Amino acid sequence: MSKEIIARTSILLDAPVATVWNAVTDPAEVKKYFFGTDLVTSWKVGEPIYFRGEWEGQAYEDKGTVLRYEPQKQLQYDYFSSFSDKEDLPENYQTITYEVEPRDGKTLLSITQTNVPTTEQKDHSEENWNMVLQELKKLVEG
Repeated sequence: MSKEIIARTSILLDAPVATVWNAVTDPAEVKKYFFGTDLVTSWKVGEPIYFRGEWEGQAYEDKGTVLRYEPQKQLQYDYFSSFSDKEDLPENYQTITYEVEPRDGKTLLSITQTNVPTTEQKDHSEENWNMVLQELKKLVEG
């Protein structure tokens, strides 16, 4: 049995939890730092979540289901990338978890991605998440 590959990224933001949470959950804010992605969801557990946009001239629609939503604490969804070259089957979905916690007037934002197929994809995911978090940092810290 092989060990599960997990991508992990975190950042300490000089902003209150409420500001960071809003940046993570408000579609208008997400579009500003997340590669211009259109986020569509109700954030209700069991409801769908979509990420739509264009990357290098190619339209995409990534999708999943909201698994957990605890305001200003944690959100989680499963996720299927239209760029994955895999069949749209449950075993090909990854789970993305965002956690926010206050740290001395700042906010620690952690992102975990499970069911990553390969170490190379883990490295790629962590690189992408780090880019996203740097853009998020600019947004919330002004």
